[in-house]
Amino acid sequence: MRFAATLVLWLATTVALAVAVPAMWAQLNIVSEDGYAALAQKAAGDPVLQSAAADELTTRAMALIAAHGGGRSPVDGSQVHDTAAAFTASPSFPPLFANANREAHRWLFTDARSGDSWVVDLAPMLNDSSIQQLLSSRNVKVPATLAVPLTVSVPSTGQSVRQGQLSRLAAWDPWVSIAAVALSGFCGLLTVAVARRRGKALTSLGVSALLVGAAGWAGIEVGGRYINDALNRTTGNIRQIADMMVIHAEAGLRQWLDLTLLAGAVLVGSGVLVAILGGLRKKA
Repeated sequence: MRFAATLVLWLATTVALAVAVPAMWAQLNIVSEDGYAALAQKAAGDPVLQSAAADELTTRAMALIAAHGGGRSPVDGSQVHDTAAAFTASPSFPPLFANANREAHRWLFTDARSGDSWVVDLAPMLNDSSIQQLLSSRNVKVPATLAVPLTVSVPSTGQSVRQGQLSRLAAWDPWVSIAAVALSGFCGLLTVAVARRRGKALTSLGVSALLVGAAGWAGIEVGGRYINDALNRTTGNIRQIADMMVIHAEAGLRQWLDLTLLAGAVLVGSGVLVAILGGLRKKA
């Protein structure tokens, strides 16, 4: 009976931990607006993302110059691109990129059906002093808002991203993550308390963490196909920027999984040590 209770508690701990790790990571880095903005600001330091953002800003700046009569004299596209690249490589870019992602996050996670499209506003970036100086020399004034669509329609799927599509996730994930963390900790303590041998109990909990960490790594690989399907709704520079955001998000999740694996290894080692000491105490 005691063995059965220990086994049930161990299984409950493993399942709760398997939910807790990705749910808590998602809450802190994806569902939370501040967490997602922090992720975006960190990703903005990546040279590949900076290059894609510079290309997009160059395209938008050239379009503004052409629309405001700047085409009367030749426009050096390389100069515009160099200016945009210098901006995206500067300390001014990450905070503005994070703010733009805040707006995109609110559209997707807030249940406010305004009917607006999913866009990002590039006007604050084009209003940066370095780019603004170049545009002013062409008598171009950046509009108050310069909305750039984040997705394109995919006729083959018949699906589109809806405003507030992830609002339920924003409502439920905090509770799920907290409950899973609490349950895994509670069941883990009960497993040690109920087990006949504390060393084996600690070792089994370490195995749970190792299983969860390994399953998480496998889950990232399997989920890559679904993420690519979602990214296929973006094109051009936006696709490259989204790719880099995903890469940085996955890197953060992998760090959590690595810590889970490390904790599992420590628990296994501790369990073995406790078992050895217990055996020596009995012999003594």
